[in-house]
Amino acid sequence: MDYGYSTTTYGAQGGNSGGGFMPGSQNENSASTKRSYGKDTLRPVTIKQLLDAHHPHPDADHFMIDDSETTQVTFIGQVRNISAQTTNVTYKVDDGTGTIEVKVWVDADTLQAEEEGGAVRKDKPVEQGYARVWGRLKQFNNKRHVGAQYIRAIQDHNEIAYHLLEATVVHLHFAKGPVDQLQANGGAQTNGQGGQQAITNGRGGGGASDLAGVSVPARKVLQALRATPQTNEGLHAQVIAQTTGLELTEVNKAGDELMGLGKIYTTVDDLTWAILDM
Repeated sequence: MDYGYSTTTYGAQGGNSGGGFMPGSQNENSASTKRSYGKDTLRPVTIKQLLDAHHPHPDADHFMIDDSETTQVTFIGQVRNISAQTTNVTYKVDDGTGTIEVKVWVDADTLQAEEEGGAVRKDKPVEQGYARVWGRLKQFNNKRHVGAQYIRAIQDHNEIAYHLLEATVVHLHFAKGPVDQLQANGGAQTNGQGGQQAITNGRGGGGASDLAGVSVPARKVLQALRATPQTNEGLHAQVIAQTTGLELTEVNKAGDELMGLGKIYTTVDDLTWAILDM
């Protein structure tokens, strides 16, 4: 699996292919430019990861996530507030893991045309709607924001769950290593009669006997996690709620219960879980 993100599935191009994100003054003879070009990739993240990101050294102009240099990012969240200025529009975006401001610099003529009743983008974000953001994490006066190259409204809400899963996969790729490496080291644990099949059927270490005293919602959450191939993915609470038919508050309480029992652990954020008793 390649996480270089030279191209993406989001309708935009990643850093290795330009897509409008690359500076026009690339110089292949410059060592610093080569470093920037090679690292200028698009990474799916949560807002919490952006807030937790750090500079590798005081003079750095880029951030590190999972000890990996990160420049361009993409994430999905609910637009809580929109503030239009003369030269930019600021969106306050919340994805359930945190809140951050997204600034989009706009062309004055385009903004004026829209205000005067001209053509309006069909995918223009609206307050309380969901939107996908592409941009760069920036910091000014110790306050972080995302300088967005583009932001669009979410039309298909399946994209929200897909993004959360992809952000989890990429996080685990950098935190624990590539999938093929993990499979080579412990493939027997996730394949065959002794692995996932035994667990989901209750014949292995995760059988029904280990659920004595566990609440019904917690059982459903654990079953949903066990029914999902555990190859670095994990599941977000919202996805589990959709799968099990439980309310999100019930899923959250069940998650706390299972973590207290040592059955699951958090991955990319506090509401994304993976099975611990594989």
